[in-house]
Amino acid sequence: MANDQNAELVFVPLGGVGEIGMNFALYGYGPANAREWLVVDVGVTFPDPAHPGVDLILPDTRFIEENISGLRGIVITHAHEDHYGALHEVWPKLNVPVWMTPFAAGLLEAKRQGEQGAPKIPVTVYRAGEKFTIGPFEIEAIPVAHSIPEPMSLAITTPAGTVIHTGDWKIDPAPAIGPKTDEARLRAYGDKGVLALVCDSTNALREGDSPSEQAVGASLKTLIEQAKGRVAITTFSSNVGRIRSIAEAARDAGRQCLLLGRSLKRVVDVSSELGYMDGLPEFIAEEDYGFIPRENLVVICTGSQGEPLAALAKLSRDEMKSVALTAGDTVIFSSRTIPGNEKAILEIKNRLIDLGMKIIEDGDALVHVSGHPRRAELRQMYEWVRPKIGVPVHGEAAHLVAQGSLMAVSGIGQVAQVRDGDMLRLYPGAATIVDQVPYGRLYKDGRLTGTDEAMGIRDRRKLSFAGHVAVNVVLDDRYELAGDPDIVAIGVAETNAAGEALEELMLDAAIGAVDSIPRQRRKDLDLVQEAVRRAVRAAANEAWGKKPLVTVFVTR
Repeated sequence: MANDQNAELVFVPLGGVGEIGMNFALYGYGPANAREWLVVDVGVTFPDPAHPGVDLILPDTRFIEENISGLRGIVITHAHEDHYGALHEVWPKLNVPVWMTPFAAGLLEAKRQGEQGAPKIPVTVYRAGEKFTIGPFEIEAIPVAHSIPEPMSLAITTPAGTVIHTGDWKIDPAPAIGPKTDEARLRAYGDKGVLALVCDSTNALREGDSPSEQAVGASLKTLIEQAKGRVAITTFSSNVGRIRSIAEAARDAGRQCLLLGRSLKRVVDVSSELGYMDGLPEFIAEEDYGFIPRENLVVICTGSQGEPLAALAKLSRDEMKSVALTAGDTVIFSSRTIPGNEKAILEIKNRLIDLGMKIIEDGDALVHVSGHPRRAELRQMYEWVRPKIGVPVHGEAAHLVAQGSLMAVSGIGQVAQVRDGDMLRLYPGAATIVDQVPYGRLYKDGRLTGTDEAMGIRDRRKLSFAGHVAVNVVLDDRYELAGDPDIVAIGVAETNAAGEALEELMLDAAIGAVDSIPRQRRKDLDLVQEAVRRAVRAAANEAWGKKPLVTVFVTR
């Protein structure tokens, strides 16, 4: 029970709930007008074709910035980009201590050295099993299995009770790297009593248990041994266990390994410093590639999501200086397709097939396994923890609702469905949404970060769809046209179906718009500007079926 009768414990997601990615969670404890806050994870998500030119998408943190006096610290559960990737952008606005595991801290520093102007963030390193205190929050790091080194669930205890924040996890009886999910500690908390379980929902629609990472390693070993030529394997750069499994399989098959891709090399460098690559042969240098027989080589490369500048995409376009694939080689996609990347991945696969490659993906053999729990594993977690309240997070609406239903039929008394921006009161009383707070997305675009409006993302989308027309209208001292307007069209069709030039049609519309305004009313230059803009858009739409963005300048 809380010592302060006015104290509340609230959970506020600003990202990652109602979407996959951009995880940002807030826990607040204390009276409503004087809460102390803890941030768990500061993640990004990645742009799709609806965000042309955008580099990263970040959570909007204005709510906690407005309550910055109560913010006590940030804890990162693990080093996936959707859990820690926004730190360099967000931390300067929050400026509080950060707690990270050794691997996450190492990757953060490696990123800082590669990003011009990135801040030096003071980090306190924590390890599995350790306990530490941040303001009113007593935290224990509970190790779990996932697809990256050192993932942690957090037991967050206040006078109101204990919340288990799972982070990303699964139950893997044979992980490639690191400990298994710590059943004993989770059961111990369940025995003491858990107020709420805030739980990963990514695979809540999938029945059964996730296959083991070691089973994937064994399958990859068989595929490498059976391959006739080179084998190129693409996977997530952060999946150190998978990288190690591939390197072990190559070694056991008598092959050498080459790493391709900056992010992959950065992860392997940090992993090697922490001992995760001990016992493996050294990776070969790119300049030695041409001296190794095809049947003796495995290439581990970036590009599993179709990134156009990643190593696999360059290989598919034969754009690498020292490395190339040839007909008869095998390319394995040891990864899942993130929704939205299907087309880019298919284009790479088709180019590789045209070059004579054999493609192997998840449907052909066991070459990938998720790092998230399926329904049987979720039930196991409920049995260990036995929370009073279940809160599905880390998923789209379908995943959240599926886990909520599973929680309810599994005997969890209260299930709270929340979305980004909801303030869920966990204590006192029944779990209840008591407020909505500002939330949203910010866009990192080159050297700048801002809203979609501030960064021009909306207009950029329109430009990519229908182009732009600039019109310059000059009026003389009698407010008559001083010659034909100048018109420049970019990204607009050249002619209509009858072969008439669109620029000429739009020019005629601009002249007609000016002529239709009584001369005395042309003194209102804003009126002339809007009339010409509307007329040019209408002419384009009639001839082409699309309305371009139109900018009109009127001078006298």
